[in-house]
Amino acid sequence: MRSIPFSLDATCGRARAATFKLARGTVTTPLYMPVGTQGAVRSVSPLHLAGTGTQIVLANTYHLSQRPGEELVEKAGGLHKFMAVDIPILTDSGGFQVFSLDKSVSEDGVTFSYEVDGQRTTLTPERSMEIQQRLGSDIAMVFDECVAAGSERGYVERSVARTTRWEQRSKDAHKRPDQSLFGIVQGGVWKDLRQRSAAEIAGIGFDGYAIGGLSVGEGHDVMCEVLDYTTECMPVDAPRYLMGVGKPTDLVEGVARGVDMFDCVIQTRHARSGVVYAWRGRHRLTDRRYRRDFYPIDTSCTCYTCQNFSRAYLHHLFRVGEILAASLASIHNIAWFHQMMAAMRASILDGTFEAFRQRIHEAYPVAEPEPVVEPDEAPPAEAKRPPRGRRGR
Repeated sequence: MRSIPFSLDATCGRARAATFKLARGTVTTPLYMPVGTQGAVRSVSPLHLAGTGTQIVLANTYHLSQRPGEELVEKAGGLHKFMAVDIPILTDSGGFQVFSLDKSVSEDGVTFSYEVDGQRTTLTPERSMEIQQRLGSDIAMVFDECVAAGSERGYVERSVARTTRWEQRSKDAHKRPDQSLFGIVQGGVWKDLRQRSAAEIAGIGFDGYAIGGLSVGEGHDVMCEVLDYTTECMPVDAPRYLMGVGKPTDLVEGVARGVDMFDCVIQTRHARSGVVYAWRGRHRLTDRRYRRDFYPIDTSCTCYTCQNFSRAYLHHLFRVGEILAASLASIHNIAWFHQMMAAMRASILDGTFEAFRQRIHEAYPVAEPEPVVEPDEAPPAEAKRPPRGRRGR
């Protein structure tokens, strides 16, 4: 097993402030990772991303293997050079993306049709490792099965056993010494299955450990309940990563239960609809009340957007359909979430985490309805070309 130098800097209850080292830098926790599904954080250039405080960015194995293909990325010098970022990159395994597709699951892997061209393919642990090693990310994730909320216990039990075998195969196939490998704990909403999965995955041995199968429709209270009995079974001396979770209250409750790392798309997805985050709660910049509001989104925020532009200007950009609106709002949301995580870390270090936790709950009540946002556009289908061959005689 490759080892990540990991140290616990402080605890406050079960909340942890930690530091660990990757090939391309040292990171501190708790931390949130912006999602760059297609090899880019949507509407945010690497130049502005660097100013947000981002420590790790996430990219997607499934999508990048379709377009442009891991061979091209490898030829370009790896994902860091291809994206022009010099911070650590985490790639997920593709397991979550095929979760929502029409698929068949076997011991070998998952067979499904690619969304872009309809090509039938099978993604296996070995294939996922091959793609991620060629992409050259700093952290690769093992291949696992993410089961839907409401799945029958019998299926989840079989899935946990299969996922353990897949994760062992992932480790066996992973040979790149400069790339860390994280395991994933599954088990649905059943305590004994989560505990069993955590023990089996820790027994295999990985550089870090993720909690999968949440944020799939189970709700906040169930998520917290599952975390209560899952994190206590996970290794203390390695990073813990809750996958696909990013609302402020979910983040602080995850940290309260011993989680170190998170990722989510809401920061940029909500921004594209004019929904931004601040210490006093969410704002929708398209609302008419911001037409003559010359304050920044958050008066205490140090991001590029808040230091240079007003709510009135952003309201104007959204009203006229200017693409700059999405970019400036995304920069702010990403930066604000990093500032929130840094403040959370500081509260753990000085022993005031419970007061910080209450502050987040007051600004972002659990019962607050989700904002209505525009759906992401479907990726354009590539034009089908005739197969290459010699010209007719």
